[in-house]
This record gives sequence, structure tokens and C-alpha cells, in this order.
Amino acid sequence: MSSQMPVLKKPERPRKGSRKLVAVLLLLFAVILAVLFFNSSISKISSIKVNGAQYANENDIRQASDIEIGDAFFGTSSERIENRIRALKPIQEVTVVKKFPGAVTISVKEFEVVAFEIAADGAMTAIMSNGTSVVSLNNDVLMDKPVLSGWKVGDPQRAELTKQLGTITSKQLSDLSEIIPYPSKAYPDRIRIYTRTKFEVVTSISVLASKIDALNAVIETQEPGKITMLLADTYVPFDGNNAENMESD
Repeated sequence: MSSQMPVLKKPERPRKGSRKLVAVLLLLFAVILAVLFFNSSISKISSIKVNGAQYANENDIRQASDIEIGDAFFGTSSERIENRIRALKPIQEVTVVKKFPGAVTISVKEFEVVAFEIAADGAMTAIMSNGTSVVSLNNDVLMDKPVLSGWKVGDPQRAELTKQLGTITSKQLSDLSEIIPYPSKAYPDRIRIYTRTKFEVVTSISVLASKIDALNAVIETQEPGKITMLLADTYVPFDGNNAENMESD
């Protein structure tokens, strides 16, 4: 006797409405988590550290960054912060590193200090290779940099001089004590330099960088005297009995 096989029921398809409900619940859950995260202390900036600032004011750097402790950690990108800080004149390069949770480190590289100036009130200012003047925080470094004397504010020759000094190594600059403008009709960028080894040098801004090696060679091998480095180079030792040697043209 044969028995009839029971008819198998087709599995019910999940209802579309239940899928939508699950998706809505998951989305709501994600939104709640996001709200809780962005309102918690873990999503805020908890520390801002500035490295490498010697002449640039640290408060100016923090202000230029436009971020403060308590701001949203993901509120702005490192690149935007770098662009804002780079607008400060003493800053040559800047790197911003954001480390979750909450730590921001700003590392700056300033333009090189190539000279100093002494103001009428005796205040010391440092001159950077891009011509920016900043307050000197440490007078000890004056020992290996020249002092600019007699230059007018905004003088384009002064700006060019600081640019040329920026191409010369600190070692090559170490003997230069004072640089004074000394223009002539033939050489509007002519300068007079006094060295710590008692030499007087007449040259021009445009050839200073190319002549510095020859200048140091003379200083290292000759007695104090007057050196001229323009179209032609000459050296004349000082006469110890002539008090006007250091003032003559």
C-alpha cells in the first residue's frame, strides 16, 4: 500500500518591511553612537605642542593655527593648519601631526638668522634670510653673525643683502663683524665690511657670495689690511702708524 508523500511548503520569503526596519534601527544606532562620540572628550583636542620655535612667538603660532584645546579633533585638517601657520613671516616650513586621541604637534622650521641690528634704544633684533626682523631672544648667538649698521628700513639693497647672506654658511660668516652700506655711482650695492680679525673689506652685495671663499683665504693668510673685491681684487696691509687706514676709501 503506497502512502502519499506530504507536500513540502515553500520557505517564506522575508518580508521587505522587516529588512527596512532593521536598516533603520542600524542607522539610528550609528547616529546615536556618532552623537555620543562627537560630544565626548575623546573627540576633542586635548593638547597642542609647538616645537622648533626660537624667534617666532609661540603664542603667535598657536593663534595662527586657529585651533584650541577643546576644539573638535576632526574639525580641520593638518594641511589647513599648516597653511595658516606658514603665513607667519619667520616660518619657512611647518609640519602638523595629529595623533588620536586629542594630541596635536606643530613642528616649525624658521628662516635662518643671518645678521643682527641694534636699534636706537639698544634693543637687539635678528635678521632672517628672507629679510624679516624678529626680537633676539639670545644675545650669545651674536658672536658668529654680522651686525647691519646704517641701513634704512625698506631699503631694497638691505633685503637683497639678507638674501645673499642666507646662501653663505655660518662658518663663512663667523668673522664678519659689521656690514655698512657704501654705495657709489658705479656700484649702487657697494658695502663696507669690518671683520673680527681687523680687516676692512669693500665689495658689493651682488658678488659677496661668490667672493666669500677668496675673502676668507686672504684673512687666514695675511696680516690685517684693506681688501677690495669688486671688478678687480686688491689687498693692502695697514700701516700701523697711519690712524686713518680704517676710515679711508
